[in-house]
Order: sequence, then C-alpha cells, then structure tokens
Amino acid sequence: MSNTTTKPDNGPDFWREKLGVLTRAAAGVRTYIGAVAFGTDERAGAQRDALLAFSVRVASAAILYLSQIVLARWMGAFEYGVYVCVWTFVLVLGGISNLGLGIGMIRLLPDYQERREYALEAGLMFGGRWFAVGLSTVVALLGFAGLKLFGDRLNSPYLMPAYLALICLPLYTLTDVQDGIGRARGWIGVGLIPPYVLRPLAVLLAMVLAHALGLPMSAETATGAAIAGTWVTGIVQLAIVQTYLREERAERVAPDSARAPTRAYDIKAWTATALPLFVINIAELCLQNTDVLVISAYLTPVDAAMYFAAAKTMSLVLFVHYAVGSAVANKFSGLNARGDQAALKAFVRDAVRWTFWPSLAAGTTILALGYPLLWLFSPAFTAAYPVMFILVAGFLVRASTGPSDYLLNMLGQQRACATILVTTAIVNVLLNFMLVPRLGIIGAAIATSLSLSGASIACAVIARRRLGIEMSVFALMKA
Repeated sequence: MSNTTTKPDNGPDFWREKLGVLTRAAAGVRTYIGAVAFGTDERAGAQRDALLAFSVRVASAAILYLSQIVLARWMGAFEYGVYVCVWTFVLVLGGISNLGLGIGMIRLLPDYQERREYALEAGLMFGGRWFAVGLSTVVALLGFAGLKLFGDRLNSPYLMPAYLALICLPLYTLTDVQDGIGRARGWIGVGLIPPYVLRPLAVLLAMVLAHALGLPMSAETATGAAIAGTWVTGIVQLAIVQTYLREERAERVAPDSARAPTRAYDIKAWTATALPLFVINIAELCLQNTDVLVISAYLTPVDAAMYFAAAKTMSLVLFVHYAVGSAVANKFSGLNARGDQAALKAFVRDAVRWTFWPSLAAGTTILALGYPLLWLFSPAFTAAYPVMFILVAGFLVRASTGPSDYLLNMLGQQRACATILVTTAIVNVLLNFMLVPRLGIIGAAIATSLSLSGASIACAVIARRRLGIEMSVFALMKA
C-alpha cells in the first residue's frame, strides 16, 4: 500500500477561485452600502434613519459613560447614588408630565401628513408642546409643595437634590415632546441629538466647570449641572424645530399667509389617542426605573450606584431597539394610512431583523467588556457584574420580537399594548418588592428581565393575532 498522501491543490486556479469569492463579497457589500446611502425608497430611508438614530445613541452612550464615570469618581459612591436616585425621579415625572403627547406625535403627525391635514398638524405641534410645558410646571409646583409638607419624612441626603431636580421638569418635558415631533417628521437628528448628545454633554461640561471652581462634588452640585443641561437643551431644540417649521410653511404656502399659519385643534381625537399612550408611557417608565427606586428604598445609595452602573452599561443593547423603533414608527403609521399591507409586512420583517442581530452582537460584546467597564466607575462596582448576565437575557428576548410595541401603537392597537404593559409594570413592581429585600440587586435584575421578556412576548402575540403580522425573529427565519 502506498504511503503517499494527496496534497491540496493550492495552485493558481485555487487562489483565483478564492479571489473571486472575495471580489463577489466585496461587490455585494458595496451594493448594499450604496443602496442604503443613495437609495430613494422608503426601505433605504428607514435604514439611514435607523443608522443615524443608532449613531446618535452610541455617541450619547460615550458621553454618558464618560460623565457617569467622572461623577462616580469625583463624588464617591454615596453621593453618586443619591444623584442617580434623584435623576431617576426626574425621568419618571418628566415622562408622566407630557400625558403621552411625545408618542402621540409619532402616531398622529404622519397620518395628518398623508391626508394633507396641515391645520391639524400645526395645531397639534403648537398646542401639544405648550400644554406639556404648562402641565409639567404644575407638577413641579405640586412637587415643591409635597416636599415642603412631607420632606421631614424623606431621608435627608435626598431632600435638597429633589427640590433642585423639580426645576428640570418643564424643559425636560418640552424636549420629550419635541423628540416625538422630530421622529414623527423624519427629522431624526433634530429629535435625538439634543436630548441624547447635547444634554449629557452640557451636564458634563457644567460639572467640569464646578470642579474647576472648587465647588463640592455633591449630589446638589450634580443636580444643578443637570438643571443647566436640561434648560439649554430644551431651548436650543425649540429654536431648531421652529426654524424647520418656518421653512416648511414657506414651501407649502404663499409668503403672506406663512406669517399667520392656520391651526386647528381636535382635542377629542388627540385625547383618545394620547391617553392609552400615556398609560403605556407610565408602564414603560415603571419597567425602566422601578428597580433603581426600590433599591434606593430598601438598600443604600452605594447599592443603587452599583446597580445603576451595571444596568446602564447593559442597557446599551436597548439602543438598537430604540434606534430601529425611532426610524420605523412613522413609516408604520404612514404605510397603514396608505393601506399598503404587503409593504407594511415586508417593512416589519426588515425591522425585526435590524433589531435582533445587532442587539445580539452588542450584548455579546458588552458582556465581554463588562467587568473592566464597571471597574472604571470604581473597583467596588465590579461586584455588580452578575447583574449584567441576568439583564441581557431580558433585553435579547425583547430584541427578538423587534419593535412590536411601536407597531401596536402606530396601527391603532394602543389599548391592547397599554393593557400588556400596565399588567407587566404591576408584576414588575411586585417582583421588585418581593426580590430586592431578599436578593438585593440580583433580585432587581431578575424582576426587570422577567418583566421585559413577558411584555415583549405578549406584544408579539397580539400583533400576530390581531394584525396578522409575525414579529418573532425565529418564526421569520423559518418563513
């Protein structure tokens, strides 16, 4: 028997074949990039918007991460934990104070544009913003009164920062509503850059200035920096939105009528749309913030700081879901108003894939880097590393159903979505109160992950049963 072995043929034909494969792959990548960058159809536009939204959130994450590390290092875990709790308080009150108008803009404005109902569109954008500012001002005044009456029952480290935080509310709420206007109109940069890039950058710069001036690195100082950043952001974004609207009116109508645009107000329709979205918003806020608030109630500010650092690091995965949702929500509404069901279903399939696969890649990467990232805050924060593994499970379940919540809200199923999210939020609160006293920050992570998973699966089931649209990435892979 011969001992001769056959060697692989690595001659010119072999390398020519490999070069051909690489050339075809490169051509495919160039074609895809060209289609996204220069395509004029809605699919390419949505991909560009999603990439822009994701880029904004990545830039925001970098600034936020730098600022949070600086704050944690300068302030220490205790003062940083107090600030984290107080800012979470602002997020909850600010999200409630717009009564669902931020999301309502995304639902209604594309519909008005499709139907050319420009007077209603102008009335909603004008009245909605100033109603939100007025209501949030009332909420802030009630908050001041409540702290004055019951402040002695609040733990003293939280009292003064809480007073200061209420000053943020009017402009925080205005920014939230204008975010909805920008996303509804396809002005992704206008909607997202001010709250997600300008505001954290302004807060960071204010803290750097305070440090240079020798001010104490306390929760009060950090909250003061948040006031400055929030007000600057709201005013700048307002000026930009008004500029866009003036230019748009000048293109639509004659110059003499552009100076006095007609506005119409359909309060009944806006209320019918916004109230379920308001309930959804409250439920979303509970899902996102109950863990930190319950930890602050049962554990120490140091525990709250550690959990916040781990949760916010891992929640970078959710940027993909938010970016895709921001880019496609107005397209869902527009295609539905147009009655093009085939295009809508195809668009949903794309949105689910755009959400899941980048989220999976992001989750894997963040877990690999999680320990050193937490160490940047403080070596003690690495004790919260297991929290990240628990949270990523819930985040990836949510990503596997794509922007199902956005789809339900844009296609008239906001009541069903509200029912799901309210039920899940109640379960989340109960789980946090049950698990945090027993398991600490691990219990909070379990409660949040289970709640997000349940809400996402339920939304996908409703979309399939009521709308006939499949939202599971695994089911779409088989189709």
